[in-house]
Amino acid sequence: MFNAVIDAPFGRIGIRLQAERVREIVYLPESVCNIAPETALARQAAQQIERYLERASAPFDLPLATVGTAFQKRVWAAICEIPPGVVLTYGQLAREVASAPRAVGQACGSNYFPLVIPCHRVVSSSGLGGFAHHADDDFFRNVKRWLLAHEGVPYA
Repeated sequence: MFNAVIDAPFGRIGIRLQAERVREIVYLPESVCNIAPETALARQAAQQIERYLERASAPFDLPLATVGTAFQKRVWAAICEIPPGVVLTYGQLAREVASAPRAVGQACGSNYFPLVIPCHRVVSSSGLGGFAHHADDDFFRNVKRWLLAHEGVPYA
């Protein structure tokens, strides 16, 4: 199922590859067993994720699978412009991409490459908001909180 599963401060992170590209990055609970990276690309992805988990400003340079609609890609490109330690609301990002906050939220939740495309930097105007299409899931909301705190943005 995964080409690597690595430790993270909030649980585990799974990495899926497709051919010579990263196909998906997934947040997983601690109950999922680690899997040593199976290929050079899986090792590269794991190393870059581990560097980010140590230092929030660490860049990513991974070959990503071509996925998503044209709209999702536009939103994801705008998300990539948000630097570590900065958050935008769904409404602010929606204005940047000439769309609606709910549509932006859906695109954020459909992100196949969290961390690389840092959708955790997009929050609700009334608080943290959902995460990865899991608005009411404490695990995912705690991951988002951890990532924001790691970047110097505490969210209750």
